[in-house]
Amino acid sequence: MTEVIISIFILAGVGLSVLGSIGLIRFPDVYGRLHAATKSATLGVISIITGVFLYFLLVHGIFNAKLLLTILFVFLTAPVAAFMIGRSAYNVGVTMWDRTEQDDLKRDIDAASSKQK
Repeated sequence: MTEVIISIFILAGVGLSVLGSIGLIRFPDVYGRLHAATKSATLGVISIITGVFLYFLLVHGIFNAKLLLTILFVFLTAPVAAFMIGRSAYNVGVTMWDRTEQDDLKRDIDAASSKQK
């Protein structure tokens, strides 16, 4: 039964990572690609590391705190890094997809600049 649980975590992680890779290829602009990379690839890596942690814990009886710290590190840093890359791309002027209908950041920047005047 433990092998099945471990396999589910690892296969789910692989599936999410593959979906993230497909999203990197298929999405039309940098903002969509960042979304694909951050959400699915991060959850994929966390699922794979969880499966490895459970393997060492349940099969070999070894508690590996480094794997738990790796999960925490990936969970905290990947979304922040994607946010910073997206904000930098927006500030530099990377254009959105031509069919994008809503630009919330432009509205917020305009509102903040009008308050400063």
